[in-house]
Amino acid sequence: MSNNEKRFFRWFSLLLGMVLIIVLALNLSFTQTPVPDEEDHSMKFQRDYSIYSLDMPDTLYFAGERVPVDYFDVREDLDRELLVNTYWQSHTLLLIKRANRYLPLIDSILGANGVPEDFKYIPLIESELTNAVSPAGAVGLWQFLRGTGRDYGLEINTQVDERYHVEKATEAACRFFKESYRKFGSWTLAAASFNYGRSALNRQLKRQEAESYYNLILNQETARYIYRILALKMILEDPEKYGFHIRPHDLYYPVPTRRVQVDTAVDNFAKFARDHSINYKYLKILNPWLRESYLKNPDGKTYQINIPREGERDYRSILQANIDSL
Repeated sequence: MSNNEKRFFRWFSLLLGMVLIIVLALNLSFTQTPVPDEEDHSMKFQRDYSIYSLDMPDTLYFAGERVPVDYFDVREDLDRELLVNTYWQSHTLLLIKRANRYLPLIDSILGANGVPEDFKYIPLIESELTNAVSPAGAVGLWQFLRGTGRDYGLEINTQVDERYHVEKATEAACRFFKESYRKFGSWTLAAASFNYGRSALNRQLKRQEAESYYNLILNQETARYIYRILALKMILEDPEKYGFHIRPHDLYYPVPTRRVQVDTAVDNFAKFARDHSINYKYLKILNPWLRESYLKNPDGKTYQINIPREGERDYRSILQANIDSL
């Protein structure tokens, strides 16, 4: 065998040995990697992640009217909404935070107008306490349609839309509820009519020869309506019972404001905001009912525009101002 051949076999043997060592090392590393134990994984899953059925109340009331939770269908419909809102955690957590900003104001207006406080939960169902716009054109926290809003005294045009005005829209909702209560003699039916329509609900009551919401077959949205209100009422009245743990500084608070009276035209709300030490965005956040960057006001109508006290936008200052007012 020549020297070249000897060198070739030495290099070949060395290379083969290195390959064998690498293969052996890889095989050893794979055999030493623990294979997940399916039974152990299942036990850890059950220990660390659990979903519970929820206790159902034996007695429950909406606006002072008894909910027949002893009926199996009523019980199951309420259970559905309670489960959905308990385990859609991010959604309900946001509602709890927003409720702290809006519900005290809404509750005070309802009380002043003789409407039961349980009606304050309706905007959570209607709009999630946002200035939502529905495909049908309903807008604001209470989701008034244009015609209905005007019927109940709201100004609605291209420059001013009071469906976005929390206080005035709540006043309009109160007028609707009281009128519906006079017609139906039931606060539960009055609430359902806000979603379904008064005439349509009356037709179904006659068609089905029923007197109670809980005995009616309705479209899915209205059939779930009262139960959704009740579920959120139960959760907001006792959040920790349903697993929601919220610290005071986690909540959203009302912005402390002062009112600036305007009874003339405003040519430029950006300049108006700047003159009051804030910016245009902040002005519109606090006054979403102002729909344009100007206000012609040909009739010299008086409007009350919210301006933050001292122009404060810092959340710590807003938090402290609310805590101080308690």
